[in-house]
Amino acid sequence: MDLNSILAKLPYSAPFLFVDALTHVDEEGVAGTYTFDENLDFYRGHFNEKAITPGVILIETMAQIGLACLGIFLLNKDLIHCSSIALTSTEIQFLKPVYPKEKVTVISKKIYFRFGKLKCAVTMKNEAGQEVCKGILAGMITEEL
Repeated sequence: MDLNSILAKLPYSAPFLFVDALTHVDEEGVAGTYTFDENLDFYRGHFNEKAITPGVILIETMAQIGLACLGIFLLNKDLIHCSSIALTSTEIQFLKPVYPKEKVTVISKKIYFRFGKLKCAVTMKNEAGQEVCKGILAGMITEEL
């Protein structure tokens, strides 16, 4: 499965798509990038003097690249049109702020994938290569009824 095919299967669109590109994917993990547009609505009022990206958005970015993209790759042909992707647990450490216009790289390493549940160790780095957050994310891909 090529990287653009994975992106095409993501169930997100602007302004809630936080994946610009995938740079690597295999059975063990995924890497991708996203640049935070300074005009995104959540920056208005989030620290008035110096906007920073909310932690929940950083988690969502990590989940879209590190769980959803990897899950789509792992399921490949078994992913059906009526599948749902749900974040089931997070354990994240926030280490540095992420500002508008910053490009981040998310690197995810699979811990396990079984019975539709994917668990990964995920790290987000800024352009200087510094970790801005890291932790464990888990999610489920299920069929809608």
